Amino acid sequence: MSSQKALEFLQRHGMSPAGIDPLREAEKMAAEMALGLEGGRSSLPMIPTYLSDAGQIPKGETVAVIDAGGTNFRCALVSFDDEGCHAEQMRKWKMPGIAKPATWEDFIRFTADAIEPLMAKTDKIGFCFSYSADITPEMDARVQRIDKEVVIKGCEGQLVGASLLAELARRGITGKRIVILNDTVAVLLGGLASGRDNSGCAIGQVSGTGTNTCCSLPEHRITKLGRSGDKRMIVNLESGMYDGMPRGDFDRELDEESHNPGLKHFEKMTAGVYLGELCHRMLLAAAKEGLLGPESGEKARALGWIDSSVIDAWAMGERLEEISRGQEEADFVQTLCAAMFERSARCMCTNLTAIVLLSGENSASICAEGSLVQKGRAYRPVLEKLIREILREKLGRNVSFSVGYETTLAGSAAAALLNL
Repeated sequence: MSSQKALEFLQRHGMSPAGIDPLREAEKMAAEMALGLEGGRSSLPMIPTYLSDAGQIPKGETVAVIDAGGTNFRCALVSFDDEGCHAEQMRKWKMPGIAKPATWEDFIRFTADAIEPLMAKTDKIGFCFSYSADITPEMDARVQRIDKEVVIKGCEGQLVGASLLAELARRGITGKRIVILNDTVAVLLGGLASGRDNSGCAIGQVSGTGTNTCCSLPEHRITKLGRSGDKRMIVNLESGMYDGMPRGDFDRELDEESHNPGLKHFEKMTAGVYLGELCHRMLLAAAKEGLLGPESGEKARALGWIDSSVIDAWAMGERLEEISRGQEEADFVQTLCAAMFERSARCMCTNLTAIVLLSGENSASICAEGSLVQKGRAYRPVLEKLIREILREKLGRNVSFSVGYETTLAGSAAAALLNL
């Protein structure tokens, strides 16, 4: 009975997973992708990366790799041999701008400090920059915004690679070459580096702190570049920006109170950094509507910003005493949390299906990475089931789906080795 009340609550507030039909929504999303490729007005910018996934990755050459993610910042020296990818001198920190706001100059100095000890070993740098940016033909990136609740002031319009090379030159380190890529592009290339078959439609997917996808398309499909060649180029969809999914009351509420209201609608429905807060807001509303008792309402009000690992435990029926009292309330909370992961998976299946429809290919290889798809017990099985039902059974596509680990390091190195 409590589960039924939860489903009715979700339906009443427009948050039910059943409200998202991946196949129907994919057709709309694919049309938006096509507009983006043509340079039309679209919430999906379909950003050319000027990077190719073609060719063999050279062996024995070392690349300095930087990975600025939604939560962590890493750097390492990476090389390939017959046994695969090897990373040395890897170090990790929290991203600047999480604990407190940082400036662009702070961020660049931090990055230079991190990579300076590696510069004696290589002249090539692969920089995985996991934020919205326009990639230039020189494979640099002009920042649009830094979000995912990371605050770096003065970043808009800055060139990532040029800023870092200028700071290194100021320190007497010159002659370096750099390629900037998105984390999702790094995942796609990391799949290639691990030996994955990239025939058909190659897709990179990030489901973690943030959400995004990319794919490899013939250059002639990217009309806004004015090119007609058959060479393939990786396109960064920035799919977190898509604004065409049906949203509910708590999506709108969260958006209005976020650092970037009006932007990243799709990401705010799907990404780990937001799913916990969506559940938090639903629990507060449920308590106000009398669906949770006073004691559970107080527990909900005492919660801070919770991440997806907390609600993953609740969705799996664990630790429910933290937020509920009695079996009926526990069932209610568990149903709400599981529904947010199912809805996120339905959105991501929509995204992947739209890419396959856009490509026109009969086969697709998807390489995914991120905390949700790697660790989310209530998320990954639902996504895999949807991929099987929608892409394989209904559409008849030959789709492989694999989850990578640490692919961004290998992919960033591959980007530098294949394109510099």
